Amino acid sequence: VKEAANLSLVSSACEVVSAAYASSKESHPCLSSVCDAAEKGVQSVTQATASCVQPVLATLEPHVAAVSEYAAKGLDKLGEKLPLLPKPVEQILSGTKELLSSRGAEVKEAVSS
Repeated sequence: VKEAANLSLVSSACEVVSAAYASSKESHPCLSSVCDAAEKGVQSVTQATASCVQPVLATLEPHVAAVSEYAAKGLDKLGEKLPLLPKPVEQILSGTKELLSSRGAEVKEAVSS
């Protein structure tokens, strides 16, 4: 999970979503109180679950390590096949806009001629 979260595309997408969430909370007071309550609920459930699951995780640690290693290799292969993954969202959007703009200009030229 940490390796996936460290991918530029994933982390920048999380930053964009987080900024939108924070902006929405700031601009809508009713939404802010609902979100605060939801955050507290999730935090409580997380704390309760962590204390219950901890003994089980200790026994499964060797298996989790093996799965983690396998997942890391899978992410590496995915990164090789999808060159967009290491790029931040802003760079992908910028490249997409440039591509669409150039294609649009080509289509406009073809139609006008």
